Amino acid sequence: MFDAIVVGSGITGGWAAKELCERGLKVLMLERGPDVPHGTGYSYDEALKLRRRDDQVPQDERDLHYPYHVGVSYALFNSNKAFWASDHDHPYETVPGKPYRWIRGYQLGGRSLTWGRQSYRWSPQDFLSNLQDGHGVDWPIRYEDLEPWYDHVEAFAGISGDYDGLEQLPDGDFLPPFPFNDVELAAKARIEADWPTRRMIMGRTANLSRVAKPQMDLGRKRCEQHVKCHHGCPLGSYFSTQAATLPAALNTGNLTVLTDRVVDSVIHDPATGRVTGVRTVGRLDKGGETFEARMVFLNASAINTAALLLNSKSEAFPRGLANGSDQVGRNLMDHVSTRPIVGKMPGFGDVPFQNDRPTGIYIPRYGNITETDKPYLRGFGMQGGAVRARNTEGAVQGVGVGDEEVGHRGWRFSLLPFGEVLPNPDNRVTLSTVRTDSWGVPVPIIEAVNGPNEYAMMLAAARDAAEMLRAVGCEDITDWQEAGEQLTPPGDRIHEMGTARMGRDPATSVFNGWGQAHEAPNLFCSDGAVMASSASMNPSLTYMALTARAANHAADLLEQGGL
Repeated sequence: MFDAIVVGSGITGGWAAKELCERGLKVLMLERGPDVPHGTGYSYDEALKLRRRDDQVPQDERDLHYPYHVGVSYALFNSNKAFWASDHDHPYETVPGKPYRWIRGYQLGGRSLTWGRQSYRWSPQDFLSNLQDGHGVDWPIRYEDLEPWYDHVEAFAGISGDYDGLEQLPDGDFLPPFPFNDVELAAKARIEADWPTRRMIMGRTANLSRVAKPQMDLGRKRCEQHVKCHHGCPLGSYFSTQAATLPAALNTGNLTVLTDRVVDSVIHDPATGRVTGVRTVGRLDKGGETFEARMVFLNASAINTAALLLNSKSEAFPRGLANGSDQVGRNLMDHVSTRPIVGKMPGFGDVPFQNDRPTGIYIPRYGNITETDKPYLRGFGMQGGAVRARNTEGAVQGVGVGDEEVGHRGWRFSLLPFGEVLPNPDNRVTLSTVRTDSWGVPVPIIEAVNGPNEYAMMLAAARDAAEMLRAVGCEDITDWQEAGEQLTPPGDRIHEMGTARMGRDPATSVFNGWGQAHEAPNLFCSDGAVMASSASMNPSLTYMALTARAANHAADLLEQGGL
């Protein structure tokens, strides 16, 4: 028997394994996908060789396996398509008229191999919003509870960023920021002069601008700014399970990793009120196997964690494990965006385009923070930056598009809003009663829509973005009204969360403030499922901090005999 089973090997699964192993626990990590060895399992070298000739997946193959990648995907290529789960092989259903894009990575490391790496602390306000405006349930924790754990994960992961002194975006333990280019510096000066309530900062990213001791000990290297991060980085320059948390856990001698194991359900013992382990199905051989442990950590991502709980039915939990509140599967959230707002930036013809940078600029939330009387609740941030368009004419055999021999065209500046989505119990995940996947597991049914607040927010965000681009001197700016009415469907931002929220009251939540199930004290969760709200900034750093905090609390309880 193991001390702990961790289901999933992505960002949170890796952190759970690392923290538990370093506390001396014997841990089993289960991953449904195949093994991807660090370095040798990546498509980085091939992508670097191909440069910008790395072909997109053919349309017929995309229609069958990757229909969620609309148009030309930022990260789906022939060379790395194995890192993106196939909708054909791993089906899910949606409700007619309510599209949902569930973008997944089923392999060791999960989406830690392909994530965008934007890493922001949530603010004190983000843990109060539900209480103040009545949407969702009050968070059972506050920023102060998570602050030391933000410090903990930032020091290990390596987050580059500047000390900006913003109330709505707390500073952290940063490596030096990546630099602005000259066009962005000019835009920053104009925006901040015209709108003193707004700031334009360098995006905080989990790429090593230099190497500190925790990263040096693991052999990670400084980022070379080739921006092939979605192919896996053999240098370990960006944070991933393979580069960081997995080797740290393995170094303890306490971790066992099993890939190609689809977890079917969690086993609950009604006599003790505790979970005893998990049932699995072999991905390749379809054989069943059960594993036992003194505690179970669910880190399979928000939708899969909800599906796993719903499928773990018993006489004690006829609606699904730990679901006495009927909140498992409910309150599914993402972030919401418009089409990018883009303008041409005249001038700067003598400014060379710098090396590819692994992050863009960020305009933190100002709505209902430094600017009030908005026609929406909560707020949004904006990501983007200035790039010099590449002229592909004249490219020669063996020279990647964008090499200096090809030449450049003018500058373009883009802004893309990321808005907070309100908790809504009708946005939910359920299980099909008639359809199963290849492993006999019921297929998830996802039903989610953007609400009136999201529409009002994004229309205002598109207008604000266009006004700022106009102020900095851009021309041929995207029609903001048209863009602001074309919201991204739920799931498109790949930040799914909220399907088994934490809360103070077992009647209205699934997990407590430590990520511990109200109805099964040795069952823990710290992936996106436990989020009680979505805030406006990327959630991955918060997932890391929640996981480190939950794992250490669980280890404390085990030492004290509480589990």
